[in-house]
Amino acid sequence: MRTPAHLSAIRAMLHTTTTTSANTPAASMNGAHARVPISALPLPPPSHSLTHNLTPDPHTPTPAAWRETRGARPSLQRRARLLAPPAHFSYVTPCPLPFPFRMEYPEEDADGEAQVAAVERWLVDREALKEVPCAKVQAQEGSGRLRKYVAEKRDEERVLIGLAETGLRDCVPHLDVGDAFSLLGTPSLAGAANERTSASGDAPGTSEEAVAARQELIDVLSGHAMLANDVGDDPETQWAPWSLRYSGHQFGTFAGQLGDGRAISLLSTPHPDDPDTVYELQLKGAGRTPFSRMADGLAVLRSSIREFLCSEAMHALSIPTTRSLSLISLPSLPVERERVESACVLTRVAPSFVRIGNFEAFNPPANMFFFGGGQQQAHLDGLRVLGEWTARRVLKLEGVRWRGDPGVEGPGDAWGKELVFEVARRNARMVAGWQAYGFMHGVINTDNVSILGLTIDYGPYAFMDVFDPFHICNHSDQEGRYAYKFQPSMIIYALRALLNALAPLIGAEDELGGKAVSPGWADSASAEQIKEWTDRGIRLLKDDMERIAEEACAVEYGRLMHKRLALRRLDKDDELLFSRPLLDLMEDHRMDFHGTFRRLAVFRPSVAADAAQLEAFVESLLGLCAEPERLDRERATRDWKIWLEKYAGRIESERELWQSDTGADVDKLREEAAKAANPRFVLRQWLLEEVIKKVETDAESGKRVLRKVLQMACNPFEPWGAEGHDGDESSLDIEVKEERRYCSMGERKLLGFQCSCSS
Repeated sequence: MRTPAHLSAIRAMLHTTTTTSANTPAASMNGAHARVPISALPLPPPSHSLTHNLTPDPHTPTPAAWRETRGARPSLQRRARLLAPPAHFSYVTPCPLPFPFRMEYPEEDADGEAQVAAVERWLVDREALKEVPCAKVQAQEGSGRLRKYVAEKRDEERVLIGLAETGLRDCVPHLDVGDAFSLLGTPSLAGAANERTSASGDAPGTSEEAVAARQELIDVLSGHAMLANDVGDDPETQWAPWSLRYSGHQFGTFAGQLGDGRAISLLSTPHPDDPDTVYELQLKGAGRTPFSRMADGLAVLRSSIREFLCSEAMHALSIPTTRSLSLISLPSLPVERERVESACVLTRVAPSFVRIGNFEAFNPPANMFFFGGGQQQAHLDGLRVLGEWTARRVLKLEGVRWRGDPGVEGPGDAWGKELVFEVARRNARMVAGWQAYGFMHGVINTDNVSILGLTIDYGPYAFMDVFDPFHICNHSDQEGRYAYKFQPSMIIYALRALLNALAPLIGAEDELGGKAVSPGWADSASAEQIKEWTDRGIRLLKDDMERIAEEACAVEYGRLMHKRLALRRLDKDDELLFSRPLLDLMEDHRMDFHGTFRRLAVFRPSVAADAAQLEAFVESLLGLCAEPERLDRERATRDWKIWLEKYAGRIESERELWQSDTGADVDKLREEAAKAANPRFVLRQWLLEEVIKKVETDAESGKRVLRKVLQMACNPFEPWGAEGHDGDESSLDIEVKEERRYCSMGERKLLGFQCSCSS
């Protein structure tokens, strides 16, 4: 347990004075936070470090042992293999390379040893083993600064494509990005900006410190350079990148060990305002790991742009999500998908990337083995270790007295039940946000469901265009398992998988009278005893868990729909009278989901009292129909008038709830509240496809478009494109015209566009 003095020491470390780079939005948004290059970010104490609390791959039990392995047998990091049953993670170096490896093999010998040795030598040359100087920073006593390493024969081109100001501001405000924002240029949809970089690629007038901080950021977050502290004899001070082991159900079928097949966590760092909150920086697309199976461990530019944008867009909509930090293109690194594309490394940030699948790995529903994969036997003490870490440090369960804490004798309090209930509440609120804002994840496999209730692993996602409750955004989902309508049910399915994994532990805790299980708790238990505990745990929790999830989802969904309709009073029949009929109208008349909500923001009860005004307003709504030639205009007009008149009555009935001491116009207040809940800008599929094409075609101008789209996604409620301007559009600035186009439904052929899982 950490003492106040320990917390004070961390705070002092986080606020050490350092040089501030100019020419970056971070200079203003970070306020009083001292900023340091990425190699100097403070690390959490061992008590708050995943790698110091969970069990490593026994092949590399410490960063020091891992360094020796990398210098002799680096293929151990790149070969698909099952980890030992107790292991939670494996140390892995970022190493983005084409796979199969493009090397010349010697002639085959009788036992193949020559080829094996050649592969190891080739990989050693590309392993980050050479130490190089870190970016300069004033000394930080006790910071445990990491060392920086690069490879002898791996120096691919690295192009910074995007940097998320909001992710930087919220998660790592103490990170110095140097002049990176200057290199990205002015956000613009309409054309290239006037900024020019120098012949060296640096923005004019920047300091050496700013250039060094930016270059180190790009080198590390592209997987070119690696940060570690793998020397010395004290494991408490050692640090190295890692990938997590997990299993999971994919499309309803248990798939065995999966794991971080292309994700590598670089480091964790405490937030300067709250040292108890630690953020993990993870590279996606940084090369093969032991969990890659037959894949290459890479990510393409296309899918990386999609996740980079959507993570921040979801945060702007107040939907729980992992966050984006950077996007670095590797244009010379080919990746084979449906076509040959170029590689890209995304850096994402979260307090934890633990998933439901992590728990399934330690108590799986089945054991299996196949080439390149399989599933280990259950390891129930590994389950306990993972659960205690997650409950205490990730979920931070309140009211639990932990074994070993001051004043706690014996095993401490049971935590399994509360862990399951907390995960249920968090994921229920998350999926309620999805439903209220028309977000479709596309692949809600149990390994893609976060313990923290964060939206994670953005693949073939989509935001609703024309409202269709049965819409399927993933063209690989032929059965419609993850269609919009079924998303809450799929979260319940994932929660059941979590309960099944933890059930024997929960049953044992109940048998112990509400006390936690101790190390080795199931080592001598018979199969019959484990089954008895499992049945007991499921019997105790299943109904309550599902009730908690369903109620939390319903309450949050109702709250969000009230917010979108700018209603202040909560009536029990609101969904029956307003929300559901509104969605039925959108479905029946092929209306744009987000456009309809945004248009309703300007509706006033007085409109319903005037026949001409009501007719005009209905006409404006019908302009949001995706297929006007198929619209039954007479029926649609009648249906909309009935709903709007009822809506007007409801608004009038709560007018006094909007009264303010300032005497402000109530209708104006409602309009402002509605616009603050209904986005003007939405990341539609056509828009994403256009941005991707622009960046793929010309990175220099494309990154400015990307930056503007990110800006719009982070401020979705702003009146982009001169919203409300009904005059001649030719009078608008070209940038404003493009903003207006980017806020439209786009071409009809891309409405409801389905994406590929291939990324």
